[in-house]
Amino acid sequence: MSDRTPPSTRRLLVSGCDVLRVPPEGECDVLRAQDIVVTDGVIEEIRPTGAAGAVHAAEVIHGRGLLAVPGLVNAHTHSPMVLMRGAAEDVTVEGWFNDRVWPMESNLTAADVRLGARLACAEMIRSGVTAFADHYFFPEQIAEAVAETGLRADIAPTYFSSRGQEALEETVKFAETWHGGAGGRVTVSLGPHAPYTVDDGDLRILADHARRLGLRVHIHAAEHLEQTQSSLERRGITPVRVLHETGVLDAGALIAHGCGIVEQDLPLLAEYADRTAVACCPKVYLKHALSPLTPVRELLGAGVTVAVGTDGAAGHNTLDVWEALRLVALTQKQAVRDATWMTVSDTLRLAVRGGARALGLQQDIGALEPGMRGDIVLTDLSGLHCRPLHDPRAALVYSARASDVRTVVVDGRVLMRDGRLLTVDVPALLDEADARVARILDTSHGRAVQHYDP
Repeated sequence: MSDRTPPSTRRLLVSGCDVLRVPPEGECDVLRAQDIVVTDGVIEEIRPTGAAGAVHAAEVIHGRGLLAVPGLVNAHTHSPMVLMRGAAEDVTVEGWFNDRVWPMESNLTAADVRLGARLACAEMIRSGVTAFADHYFFPEQIAEAVAETGLRADIAPTYFSSRGQEALEETVKFAETWHGGAGGRVTVSLGPHAPYTVDDGDLRILADHARRLGLRVHIHAAEHLEQTQSSLERRGITPVRVLHETGVLDAGALIAHGCGIVEQDLPLLAEYADRTAVACCPKVYLKHALSPLTPVRELLGAGVTVAVGTDGAAGHNTLDVWEALRLVALTQKQAVRDATWMTVSDTLRLAVRGGARALGLQQDIGALEPGMRGDIVLTDLSGLHCRPLHDPRAALVYSARASDVRTVVVDGRVLMRDGRLLTVDVPALLDEADARVARILDTSHGRAVQHYDP
């Protein structure tokens, strides 16, 4: 490597860290005492610390004693719902939607969503999430929050058919305006809410727009088995078959939850496996007493990408992907009654490479390798809850906490250093949130953005 750097080059050196290697298949491993060189947002080289040849970098992060992992990907969330955290507990699914969340969401303004998205971005940065797939209202406000805080996101504007033609056109306009924004850190998917809230005609229109624009569709489908049974009773076909017949699977789909995916759906999903992913968010299923879980083993067997998500904080309570990936591993072992299934390597792969594929960003993120974007998370596994450290991979899956994250880099830019957030004024955000939440949580008006009756 030349030690001369052009004046316009932006170079970051992370020195002396261990590096988690996550291959596309097989066992993950740890490379000891490495330097990571990031030039203009791209990983240029990973080499043993002390290797010959000087590296001149504008910014240096000393990573000795820390483990560098690829940035975690939250493959399905509704970031502004942090404003409703803990406000809809111990209720049925129907009560959660109809009595609490959808009435509260009818109160939201664009400014509320911008605030909630910024708070969510701060939480995700602090916990080592560097990219997320969002599905919500006022998407331009979320995009602005992402641009401001430095994260990476694929944003899908939530659309219900009940909102009408103008809202559909606004959805498409947002995609045309923002895809590739914030220096490429913002991408867009189209976001019909679900087959039970968006009619087939609108699904076809949005699938056509997705193909025209080279985008995909992020949609809730077969969220639990009762939805699949209801669709079979009303229409004679499953929700996944609806996505097939309306062209959504052909366009490419990120399916949220998929707990109601049944055996007859698997050949359909396999047909589109190169552009289909399912986001598994197990904490929400446990809280709502839903069974079965996302059929991860069957989906992977069909060649379908599976990724890890948190859903919104109104249901999951946190945007902590460490917690979510741990629950994926534990619940999947229990679901198939096989302790050898969902190994630590497989779980880590779902959270990084799987998440990257779910967002359509597998060429850019999901691994620490030359040519990938510089999305790096430095974790400290020296805490008592991780010691003795026999296997760092196992510690990441079963012991690590969000508070173990020390430094976060996205696109070669440091967003958090030594536990200090650099792009978000958290006290000011919290003060503003506290001033808004009483109005947001008020459900006395009787309004709702939609009625849940799948």
